[in-house]
Amino acid sequence: MAPAGKVTGFHKEGNDWFCNAGLPSDITVVVDGIKFHLHKFPLVSKCGKIARICEESSEKALVTVLEEFPGGPDTFLIAVKFCYGLRMELTPRNIVMVYCAADYLQMMDEFGEDNLLSKSENFFHKNVLHNWKDCILALQSSDPVIARAEKLQIIRKCLSALSMMVCTDPSLFGWPMMMYGSLQSPGGSILWNGINTGARIRSAESDWWFEDISYLSVGLFERLINTMETRGIRPEILVGAIMYYGRKYLPGLGRWKSGQSGKTRTVASFSLTPAVVDQKVLIETIEKLLPEKKGKSFCCFLLGLLRVALILGVSQMCKDSLERRIGMQLEVATLDSLLFPVYSDSDTLYDVDCVERIIHHFMSSESRITSFSPPSLDPETSPASEPLRKVAKLIDNYIAEVASDVNLKPRKIRFLAEALPESSRPLHDGLYRALDIYFKAHPWLSEKEKEELCNIIDYQKLSIDACAHASQNARLPLRVVLQVLFFEQMQLRTALAGCLNVLDTESAPAGPMTVPSEMAGQIVQRDGWITVVRENQVLKGDMESMRSRVGELEEEFNKIKQEMKKVTKSHSSLSSPRLVARKIGCKLIPRSTDAQPDPVDSAGPTPRASIEQARRSHHSRHRKSFSLF
Repeated sequence: MAPAGKVTGFHKEGNDWFCNAGLPSDITVVVDGIKFHLHKFPLVSKCGKIARICEESSEKALVTVLEEFPGGPDTFLIAVKFCYGLRMELTPRNIVMVYCAADYLQMMDEFGEDNLLSKSENFFHKNVLHNWKDCILALQSSDPVIARAEKLQIIRKCLSALSMMVCTDPSLFGWPMMMYGSLQSPGGSILWNGINTGARIRSAESDWWFEDISYLSVGLFERLINTMETRGIRPEILVGAIMYYGRKYLPGLGRWKSGQSGKTRTVASFSLTPAVVDQKVLIETIEKLLPEKKGKSFCCFLLGLLRVALILGVSQMCKDSLERRIGMQLEVATLDSLLFPVYSDSDTLYDVDCVERIIHHFMSSESRITSFSPPSLDPETSPASEPLRKVAKLIDNYIAEVASDVNLKPRKIRFLAEALPESSRPLHDGLYRALDIYFKAHPWLSEKEKEELCNIIDYQKLSIDACAHASQNARLPLRVVLQVLFFEQMQLRTALAGCLNVLDTESAPAGPMTVPSEMAGQIVQRDGWITVVRENQVLKGDMESMRSRVGELEEEFNKIKQEMKKVTKSHSSLSSPRLVARKIGCKLIPRSTDAQPDPVDSAGPTPRASIEQARRSHHSRHRKSFSLF
C-alpha cells in the first residue's frame, strides 16, 4: 500500500486515471464510465462508503462502481486528491459538488480528523454565504446535484442569504459592481489605480440584482422569488425581477418593455453562463409568480406574455389565468398589445375570440385589483379614472383596427360591440367609425346585415360631425341615413331649446343663474350642437333687427302715400297754369330751360305727369327697400 506522502499526482490515459505512487493499484473505482486505479488505504482512512465496500468484499483487486456520484468524475478526483493528501482547492463553483460528494462518500470526522465534509461545510458557511457573488455561483452550479443539495440545506441557506442581501445596502458586501460606474474596493470605496480613495458611492437603485439572478435556472429563480416575498420585499420590485428574467429568455417579450430602461446591471468580477430554459415551463412559472396587481407596464408585460404563450401552445390553464389577469386591468391596456395574430389554422388575421374572453373577464371581475404602491413600476397609472369608458374607447379602436380583415364575420363585430353596457359610451362616434371601416372592407354585405350591425349604434349619441358624415355616407343603408337625419333634427331642436332656456335665465334680473344639472349635462353631452345653438341665436338677433327696419319703412311709405293724395286733390280743381295766365291776359316769362321752340312746350311735362313720376320714384324706392328681404 502506497503512503499518501509519496504520491506526486495523477495522470490520465484515455478513460483511466492512475496514481503516480509507483505501486500497483488494488482498487478500481468507476464513476460514469471513467476508471480510477487507486489504493485502498488512503480511501478507507477517509471514506466511510469505500471502507464498507472493502469490508464486504474479499477480493484483492477490487472493482466498484459508484452510481449517480455527485459531480461526476471531476468531483471524485477532487475527493481522491484530498484522501491522498494532495493539494485541492475549494471554490464557489465547486463547493456544492464537493460538499455533496463528501456526503455521498461519508467523509465525516469519525473517519479522519478535519475530513472533507466538515472542511466543505466550513468553507460554505464562512465564505460563500457572506458573499453575493459566491452565492450566485454556488446556486448556479448546484443544478446537477439539486436533490442532495436540498437534503444538506445548501439551497435553502443560499436563497435565504441572497434575499437578505437584496434587502440591505449592496455596498456592504465587499464586491465590485458595474452599477456604480467604477471599480470599488472590498469596503465599498472607489479605487483609483488600485489605491483606495475612501470615497463611497451610494445607490438608490433597487434593480441592481436583476441581471445576476437571471442566470439561475427556472426552479431556483422561482424559489428565490418566493423566499424574497416571504421576507417582505415589495411586490413592484419582485415583478421587476420577474419581468427582467422573462424578457431575457423569451425574446418575443423584448418589444413590450413600455419604455423601461434597458441597462444591464451585474456583478463585474465574475462571468456566468445563461441557464438552459424550457420556455413553456418558464411561462407557466412566471404566471404563478406574478402578483395580483395592476399597472400599465405590468399589463403590457402580461399581454406580451400571453402572446408568446399562444405561440408556444402552453397549457390552457395558464392561458386562461393570463386572460383573467389582463381582463382585471384592461383599462390600462394599449391597442397595439391587444392585436394578437392567429397562429392556428384560421381565416381571420387576429384572435378576436381571445379579446372577447378578456372583455368578459373585465365585466365579470367583481373585486378590482389594486395598483402597485408606491407606483414606481408605473407612474402613469391613475386608479381614480373611469375604467369602463376607457375600455369602451379601447374596444372601439380595436374593432376599427380589425374591421379591415375581409374574413371577419359580422357577428364577431356585434359581439365585441355589445360586450360592454350602454353606459360605457357617452358618444358612439368610435362605433360608427369602426362600422364604416367594416362596410368599406366588406362591400358585399347585404342591406339587412348592414342594418343589423347599425342597430348597435345609438344615433342620439353621435356628434354633429358624425351625423354630418353619416347623412352623406353612401355605404350606409337608406333607412339608417333617414334615422340619422331624424335624430339630427331632434338633437338640434333639443339643444336649441335648452340653450334658449339658459339664455332666458341669464337675462332675468333675479339672483344667480342655476341651470338644471340634467339640462346642463344634456347640452355638454351633445358636443358640437352647442355651436349650432349659438349660430341660431345670432340669426335670431339679425331677424329681429330686420323686422324693426321693415316696420320703419312701412310707416315712411304710408306718410308718402298721404302726401301724394293731398297733392293730387289740390291740382285736380285747377287747369294748366299757362291757360289761366292767357285768360287773364298775362304772359309768362319763359325759363332758361324753355328757350327751345314751341314743340318743346307741348312735349314738356305737366304737373300731373311730374306728380306721377314722383310717385313712381317713391314706389321704386319702396320696392328696392323690400328687395332686401
